[in-house]
Amino acid sequence: LLLFLLFVGPFNCFASYSRATELFYSLNEGLPAGVLIGSLARDLRLPTAGGQHPLSLEPPLSFTLASHGLGGQYVQLDNRSGELHTSAVEIDREALCVESSGATIFGGSAAVSSSSPSPESCLLLLDVLVLPQEYFRLVKVKIAIRDVNDNAPRFPVPHIRLSVPENAPVNTRLAIEHPALDPDMGTNGVQTYRLRDNYGVFTLDVEENENGERTPYLIVMGALDRETQDEYVTVIVAEDGGTPPLVGSATLTIGISDINDNCPQFNDSQLNVTLYGNSSLGTHVATVHAVDMDLGSNAQITYSYSQKVLQPSRDLFRLNESTGGITLSTKVDGDTPRLHRLIILGNGPGCIPAVITVLVTVIKVMMRPPEVVPRFIANEVEGVVFLKELEPINTPIAFFTIKDPDEKYKVSCYLDGDGPFRLSPYKPYSNEYLLETTKPLDFETQQLYEISVVAWNSEGFHVKKVIKVQVLDDNDNSPVFSEQLIELSIEENNVPNAFLTKLHATDADSGERGQVSYFLGPDAPSYFALDKTTGVLTVSTQLDREEKEKYRYTVKAVDSGFPPRESIATVTITVLDKNDNSPRFINKDFSFFVPENFPGFGEIGVISVTDADAGQNGWVALSVLNGSDIFVIDTGKGVLRAKVSLDREQQSSYVLWIEAVDGGDPALSSTAKITILLLDINDNPPLVLFPQSNMSYLLVLPSTLPGSPITEVYAVDKDTGMNAVIAYSIIGRRGPRPESFRIDPKTGNITLEESLMQNDYGLYRLLVKVSDHGYPEPLHSTVMVNLFVNDTVSNESYIESLLRKEPDISVEEKQPQISIEPTHKKMESASCMPTLVALSIISLGSIALVTGMGIYICLRKGKKHHRADENLEVQIPLNGRINLHMLEKKPMEISNI
Repeated sequence: LLLFLLFVGPFNCFASYSRATELFYSLNEGLPAGVLIGSLARDLRLPTAGGQHPLSLEPPLSFTLASHGLGGQYVQLDNRSGELHTSAVEIDREALCVESSGATIFGGSAAVSSSSPSPESCLLLLDVLVLPQEYFRLVKVKIAIRDVNDNAPRFPVPHIRLSVPENAPVNTRLAIEHPALDPDMGTNGVQTYRLRDNYGVFTLDVEENENGERTPYLIVMGALDRETQDEYVTVIVAEDGGTPPLVGSATLTIGISDINDNCPQFNDSQLNVTLYGNSSLGTHVATVHAVDMDLGSNAQITYSYSQKVLQPSRDLFRLNESTGGITLSTKVDGDTPRLHRLIILGNGPGCIPAVITVLVTVIKVMMRPPEVVPRFIANEVEGVVFLKELEPINTPIAFFTIKDPDEKYKVSCYLDGDGPFRLSPYKPYSNEYLLETTKPLDFETQQLYEISVVAWNSEGFHVKKVIKVQVLDDNDNSPVFSEQLIELSIEENNVPNAFLTKLHATDADSGERGQVSYFLGPDAPSYFALDKTTGVLTVSTQLDREEKEKYRYTVKAVDSGFPPRESIATVTITVLDKNDNSPRFINKDFSFFVPENFPGFGEIGVISVTDADAGQNGWVALSVLNGSDIFVIDTGKGVLRAKVSLDREQQSSYVLWIEAVDGGDPALSSTAKITILLLDINDNPPLVLFPQSNMSYLLVLPSTLPGSPITEVYAVDKDTGMNAVIAYSIIGRRGPRPESFRIDPKTGNITLEESLMQNDYGLYRLLVKVSDHGYPEPLHSTVMVNLFVNDTVSNESYIESLLRKEPDISVEEKQPQISIEPTHKKMESASCMPTLVALSIISLGSIALVTGMGIYICLRKGKKHHRADENLEVQIPLNGRINLHMLEKKPMEISNI
């Protein structure tokens, strides 16, 4: 048997391992943890498919990843149920599957692979082992990661530069070498390109190669001219095909390259020059200048003489080929011609030369020109005189000595040029002249003057001495704000360090004297900040309009001169309202006391509510949240009214909730509790509950002892307080001896006052008045109490006939007296000792009396119960008073309200 098992066992193992299965799932990238990918047990049709749960199998099924490699970190496998979920590690398709590499990243038996029949597929490969042995199999799980549009197109460089020749024909196509990249695949990748501004001469086209790569091409749609516009700056936008589409952009600069489409040109066709015959070698005669609108080598110009220029003129005047300068190359003598015609050509590459004619007239001079000798008083460097602005009038600049070298001719001089200068003879010398200022100089008006001292003799020859005067700046200007009153506004509840404005002040001075720094004035609150260099004004804290609505303070602009100069401006800041305050009731609980039967739409009370906000945000509307069918509130005035008259007996109080809503967006609200208490009005007369009828009667035995209770009148009043305090009184009597009965004004108990005699038998009719103590007018009711004094009732019909007759009773107008409040009496100021002794004696006597009466009443009650058993059949309707005593009859407390 052992040999058989050893022989068969390996083949059984091989058979189990041969049961390999592949499962294919797909899911989107970027899903959160816990998303179900698939159930291996269900999809493999393991015993669970027959209704048997894998946990109920013996032994139970288990599912295990063959190796926790790279792919295993993205999934969670339930070992018992075989359910496969996403893990906390988010799947990023672009990070896992790099399309360009096409490589598979292995991690044990789990891997991420981009090799698939579809070029856009990205597979996560897992090996799962299913145990125990009888269900063993190796499951190859392939999870395709679907791409989602989670990446926007992105250009590899932020700035793309493209060069287009200005002679490019229409429909010229130029490839843009840096197309946008999008890690997403398929339609989620880059689909289209567009220009934000095409200037009417450009458009874009997209070409797709065999690999699906899209390259944008710039197409020229109109004529270009570099001399008109040499550069176009726009934005190229790449858009993918996702939903919604994502875009990326880069700056596209289109430079127009130059071609040689322009030739040199002279501004003038002829130039006239005069040259004195005594001029020295190298004297500058003239300079010609031609202009070529092209660039670089296309704009290089050389100058040359035309072949028409005679050789003597070529020898006398030298032409610089590069600069166009003409200088005297040989001395003028008596044989030199008086007129020279120089035809000069401006040569450009590939162009017809431009032509200009220079006519040089040579004046033969047999004398020497006058001489001008300056001697500077002010600071002078290489012919430039430096003067400070605001120098006083008549500030001396230089002395000039004018003389004739031959000492044969009279020499005069004058000042040529504009400016606040004067050249005057300096007496007593005849050939000395003083150059001075005529008014203060202003650097901000003009910084440089060029003047000439011209000397000429009587023969007409003149000499010019050029002098440049440079004005030096001084700190004579204060900074100037663009506005003296700077009005700003900002919404309350601003973010900290919120920007308010940027102050700007200018200083006409130069250098450091014109550099402006900004400072807050001493009246500025500490939570405002001003950058001294940039002038940016900020507020470091939140502003609250309800705390302060307007701010006003000064700011200073100070220059860097010495001494510094400053100017002041005023800043006003208005804090704009935001709806940040809810309506606020003066009280959270309002109580109003209203008399019942108050007329409908009468004013119950005023609900006061405020809102600290302003304008629409502070407008408050009031409404009744509950009880709106009875109560209404005036939104504007807050007056609470009842639509109907209120009855305290139906409802004694009302609790309302009032809501206040402001006019902000969004609106804020608050609520308040309103309690309305109805004050009682004496509008209900007492209601007699017992006796229930004027036709009922009670048998009274002649043996009834004086002081014994016979019956009672019981009434209630729906009102409260004094309006419900009831007093009982007998206002009418009829009978043999009617005064034999009395009624307690407080309790309504009727008792026998005197012993009944033989001739007192018969029917007694007592008219009882039940009256309240209402104000201003008490209300009352009446009831008839019938007592039949006899040993028994032998003829009930007779008694009933008597009751049906209208009694002839005279009404007594005697008001019942009930003591509502204790009477306060003054005690005499005599000694209290006799009073205390008397009270003690009275108290002891009262205790003895009460004890004796208690014993007597107990004995009488025993006899009374015995009689009641004998005469039970004659106790007719009024005997029901005992049941009324069993009702809920609470003693009434009378309080002073």
